[in-house]
Amino acid sequence: MQEPLLGAEGRDYDTFPEGPPAPGPRTRPGALQSKKVFLATFAAVLGNFSFGYALVYTSPVIPALEHSSDPDLRLSKTQASWFGSVFTLGAAAGGLSAMLLNDLLGRKLSIMFSAVPSAIGYALMAGAHGLWMLLLGRTLTGFAGGLTAACIPVYVSEIAPPGVRGALGATPQLMAVFGSLSLYALGLLLPWRWLAVAGEGPVFVMVLLLSFMPNSPRFLLSRGREEEALRALTWLRHTTDTQDVRWEFEQIQNNVQRQSSRVSWAEIREPHMHRPILIALLMRFLQQLTGITPILVYLQPIFDSTAVLLPPEDDAAIVGAVRLLSVLIAALTMDLAGRKVLLFVSGYAMGWGPITWLLMSEILPLRARGVASGLCVLVSWLTAFALTKSFLLVVNAFGLQVPFFFFAAICLLSLVFTGCCVPETKGRTLEQIESYFRTGRRSFLR
Repeated sequence: MQEPLLGAEGRDYDTFPEGPPAPGPRTRPGALQSKKVFLATFAAVLGNFSFGYALVYTSPVIPALEHSSDPDLRLSKTQASWFGSVFTLGAAAGGLSAMLLNDLLGRKLSIMFSAVPSAIGYALMAGAHGLWMLLLGRTLTGFAGGLTAACIPVYVSEIAPPGVRGALGATPQLMAVFGSLSLYALGLLLPWRWLAVAGEGPVFVMVLLLSFMPNSPRFLLSRGREEEALRALTWLRHTTDTQDVRWEFEQIQNNVQRQSSRVSWAEIREPHMHRPILIALLMRFLQQLTGITPILVYLQPIFDSTAVLLPPEDDAAIVGAVRLLSVLIAALTMDLAGRKVLLFVSGYAMGWGPITWLLMSEILPLRARGVASGLCVLVSWLTAFALTKSFLLVVNAFGLQVPFFFFAAICLLSLVFTGCCVPETKGRTLEQIESYFRTGRRSFLR
């Protein structure tokens, strides 16, 4: 039987006890402690809203452009496949950039930087008078999405206390789904150019709110900015007395000091480094192989080719609403049921959608977190590009059943991978999780 994560006694676990010493009279309730964390998380995940919005932008736009009266904008099947898939190439480039920016600028500034390509991309699509403007705008919004996909889960996991990290870790996916639903809903009302204009709003609100939020205390400590890190943690825990957060601050500080140097390629070979990175990479790879990206990108054209009763645009909006409800349920139950249980018993929106992003940010070692998260996003979106580019071609040649049978087989493989390789991290601090991998025990791989 699988041993519980962090359940063994030993020297490494003594370094990270299950919780802080008995709380003093000044310790605040958990909900109040998390109040400002919720605000900072909301500011960050607005980037995921924009990402979800931009991802499915093509769903109502491709049918409109295939019948456009403007010959410079009328899309053929091949051009439509490029318009749908080039977003994922931009996202892969964004993930690659995050490998540098996550540790160079920090998590918060990297998220804010994503607003630049996002705003330019939406402007290009809104004013497009040729295919190249559509493709460039789509690529730039994809770049912004890949950058935020790598940075936001890390930022959220590093500012959240363990008791609510599961719920907050689901909010990036929740906001991405809400962004997609908003696009589907607006697609019923607005022409395609105005859909691009509407996408600018959340980007500017995100930058405005984040400018008032602190950076990750772990990142600040890794840069030697101890006083600023203590102030950031004190603000995030909604207290004015640094003594209220002293125990947590010392745990973070000890972990950061122990891993202050940059990771080398030789160290990557160590089990406590390469195992969590490999698990995170495989999760991202398998998540994309389930077919979620091509399905969302071509959702309305997919419904166009089926015998459903409702109009395709209405069906797309219904799918978006169901996804939003499912991710909301996952956010509310993740810290109660655990990550692994939901991966087994739920569908994509309640399991492999939000949980794999959260687990990625939880299990990656601190010294390699910035680079490794960018690498995970790079792998994820290169896989998504291959699937999205080929999806319409395969459907036109063999019908819808062939790719969907493939996606079903991948889902079964994902269940096996979850049972064999994925650890349970519910209720554990990031330091405890990292200490677990450092022991070298293989019980969670059995």
